[in-house]
Amino acid sequence: MKVLSVNVGRPREVTWRGQSYRTSIWKDPVAGPVEVRTLNIDGDGQSDLSVHGGRHKAVYAYPSEHYEKWAHELGVALPRGAFGENLTIEGILESDIRIGDQLRIGSVEFAVTQPRMPCFKLGIRFDRDDMVRRFLQSGRSGFYLAVIREGSLAAGDAVTLGAAAEHDVTIADVAEVYATGGDDQNLLRRVVAVPTLPEGLRQHFAKVLERA
Repeated sequence: MKVLSVNVGRPREVTWRGQSYRTSIWKDPVAGPVEVRTLNIDGDGQSDLSVHGGRHKAVYAYPSEHYEKWAHELGVALPRGAFGENLTIEGILESDIRIGDQLRIGSVEFAVTQPRMPCFKLGIRFDRDDMVRRFLQSGRSGFYLAVIREGSLAAGDAVTLGAAAEHDVTIADVAEVYATGGDDQNLLRRVVAVPTLPEGLRQHFAKVLERA
């Protein structure tokens, strides 16, 4: 398990479908070690802090294993960082890790927090109106990381597992519940019960459970 690429990007203005939007979804690989802070990686930035960034979404990781499938489905070549991820990683899939699992990369310690639930700007990045739907239905969500201990990391660094969460709800489970609207009520209840699930996400799923 290792980091293949570290990717950063600053906010920019883009025009899509005749309207202007501010977004940071375009990321480019950087060479050498970079500093990771509590809320971000040096050189990176989030455009809309109401839905992006914060302690629970400080760093976004995406499995490199998904790239070949996306390239085939979309018919385009995909550079690393194409999904707006900070870390393109190898050897860890959404079904391999649980909410609250801890990872160490370089001198940085992370906690796995949640899958990505994309906004419309993913559609802007790929110039496709159906991209958000495709992404949610694919189960290839990637996952966000909270920074437990600041430090530095670089492409090529190993990803090692630290303390494990004391439950069995994976990133893939949470992504499935979100994508299906909680069709599997047993799984929905298990997700709501995860003690380390970010509170905003817990409230969302609790409301879904109330309506079930």
